[in-house]
Amino acid sequence: MRATGSNTSFGRVPRPDVPARFLPEPGLDLRRTVQSPDTDKPLFEKRTEPASATPTEISFGPFRLLPTQFLLLEGGKPVPLGSRALQILIVLLERPGELVSKQELMARVWPNVFVEPANLTVHISALRRMLRDGRDGNRFIINIPGRGYSFVGVG
Repeated sequence: MRATGSNTSFGRVPRPDVPARFLPEPGLDLRRTVQSPDTDKPLFEKRTEPASATPTEISFGPFRLLPTQFLLLEGGKPVPLGSRALQILIVLLERPGELVSKQELMARVWPNVFVEPANLTVHISALRRMLRDGRDGNRFIINIPGRGYSFVGVG
């Protein structure tokens, strides 16, 4: 059997019933239609205040976290910690003493990916194990059952 060429071109097929480009209705203020329905403020505004700067170093117990380098040190030596567990620690340390919900942690550590809450539990467990949380009087991360986690270690 021989393949024959087709004279149909692939790509966009012009349709007479659809205009070739978008033309707004006369008198329609597009800036107003792109605003949030609850407020008169535009969805995107210029920031007038500087973004909060991430600290270059956070110390707690025998550990030092260098968030900009994505590195956890203990006594000057790198702590072997997976990237997800390290990201969880960074998120918790952004708000020490405050409850961070499981949903927020999962959204920050696994953005745009559906994961089971058990994944969070596994990585929290690995993080606690590496921090020796709960041993020798160390307590860094507490769980509020069904709600989330809080970093309680002294900074």
